[in-house]
Amino acid sequence: MITAQAQAPRAWSATTGIEAQGTKAEEAKAGAPQPRIAVLLPAYNEALAIGPVIDAFRAALPGATIYVYDNNSKDGTGDIARAHGAVVRIERRQGKGYVVRRMFADVDADIYVMCDADATYDAAAAPELVARLLDDGLDMVVGARSAISDTAYRPAHAFGNWMLTGIVRVIFGNTFTDMLSGYRVFSRRFVKSFPITSQGFEIETELTIHSLELQMPVDEVRTRFTDRPEGSLSKLSTVRDGLRILGTIIGLLKLERPFHLFGIAGALLMLLSIAAGSPVVAEFVRTGLVPRLPTAVLATGLMIIGWFSVFSGLILDSVTRAQQEVKRLRYLELAGVHALTEADPASR
Repeated sequence: MITAQAQAPRAWSATTGIEAQGTKAEEAKAGAPQPRIAVLLPAYNEALAIGPVIDAFRAALPGATIYVYDNNSKDGTGDIARAHGAVVRIERRQGKGYVVRRMFADVDADIYVMCDADATYDAAAAPELVARLLDDGLDMVVGARSAISDTAYRPAHAFGNWMLTGIVRVIFGNTFTDMLSGYRVFSRRFVKSFPITSQGFEIETELTIHSLELQMPVDEVRTRFTDRPEGSLSKLSTVRDGLRILGTIIGLLKLERPFHLFGIAGALLMLLSIAAGSPVVAEFVRTGLVPRLPTAVLATGLMIIGWFSVFSGLILDSVTRAQQEVKRLRYLELAGVHALTEADPASR
């Protein structure tokens, strides 16, 4: 029998800033503990933006703990963050990938909201992203960017994002439209089972491909994207970081889809071998002679290397499947976000 108390929606807004709307999370048992939310802000020379960003997230998620990880800033970013009440920590190794690796290792929470500290993302959208994660039992929600001005999203960056996102969608699956967004919400299960290897801005690519490889439940929510504060400069280099991201995609293709990479390479080598060797074989059939011995040797070598490449792909694919099973088992060891709405603390 359902009691009147169970029928009434439970408000999450007391500690998370999420208003009671009768969602699945709000219909959970009244005795369930409130989720611990951590806002993670990687920052490098963001003195002009960090204060307003912290204030905006505190207003959106009043019960969350806000962490700023200062990556060797020279403009007083850390001091400003402390003055605004954030927990400030230092990561000496330069690069966003190193910062995210440190944040994921250090911070313990139930829900993680990660956002670039440049004031271009809409902090007010955080409750919606968190609610989507809780209501649908997801492991990652990406804040896909919708620019509100012509200058917010540089054309070169937009094109690079479209191209790289398209490559990942073709290779790993058609899920995201904004793979490089720096605004994401994660479950604890995602954060504590993610083996980070990236060093710089390619971290978003690794986060995306990791979720696709383990077939995690994920989603996108459109969010506003605005211009940087006047005087603030972007640290992203369109060409240099674009090439690094492309290199990361190729590297992850080798690690996660080795048969695709080595199989295609082997097939191309075999086609070159056939193209080079066909005239030699035809001449041998017709006359019994091999007048172009170097071409015959080249064709034979290409065919052998091609088969080696295919077999290498098959062997590496078996190794990759075993590694994926290990990662999947680690992922399954941790409770999902649905456990946050249950009254029994042991379920967490």
